[in-house]
Order: sequence, then structure tokens, then C-alpha cells
Amino acid sequence: MIVAGVGCRRDAGAPDIEAAIRAALARAGVTPDALDAIATTAAKQGDIAIDAAAATFGVAVILVPEPELKAAGERTETKSERVLALTGVPSVAEAAALAAAGPSARLLSSRLVVGSATCAVAASEAAP
Repeated sequence: MIVAGVGCRRDAGAPDIEAAIRAALARAGVTPDALDAIATTAAKQGDIAIDAAAATFGVAVILVPEPELKAAGERTETKSERVLALTGVPSVAEAAALAAAGPSARLLSSRLVVGSATCAVAASEAAP
């Protein structure tokens, strides 16, 4: 399973989110058609830009509940003090990708910032 974890500012547009996903996938050496899902914090439920990006890639959005996000936050590689203060996790993108891909997930691409969005890619042997 390949999951793109996304974090973004409230005013982020779908083009920034899509660009961040494409850049993180390219860094990870993964083609966009291999993407199984986009994950983000449950606090972003109904985010129009994230939903639009998911539609562009033809994948579902996985909303990660706060406890799962925080548990996965212990496995992140990067740390943003600002994000940690706002959300309680060092990187929403990395934690969301890891949580959604499952307990055996590993990061293929750490957090990458594009405009007002961030993306990380995680993979696991779990079925989508």
C-alpha cells in the first residue's frame, strides 16, 4: 500500500496539494498511478482542496483520528515546532502517511514542502 500523507494550511489550494504529492512521489521513485490513498488528520474532514486532489489522483482520502496520528508521530523523521504546537505531532504529513499505511509502514519520502502544502509518502505490505 502506498499512501501520500498531506498537511496544509487552511488556505491551501488543490494545485499546491497536488504539486506536493507529485514531488513527494517523484522523490520516492513512485509513479502517481501506484498511489492507493491520500491521508490527513481527521481535523481536515471536508477540506475541499484535499478532496479535489484525491479526485485528481482517483484515490480515497483516509482521515486519521488524533490518537492514531499522535501514535504514528513517534515514527516521523522530521519535526516542525510550529506544527507540533498546533497539532501535537511533529509532521502531519509523515504521521498521517504512516498511520494510514499501517503499523509496518515505512517512509519512502519524508515531508516535502510545496507552497502551503506538505506531503510525505509511506509504504507497507498491507492491502489498500
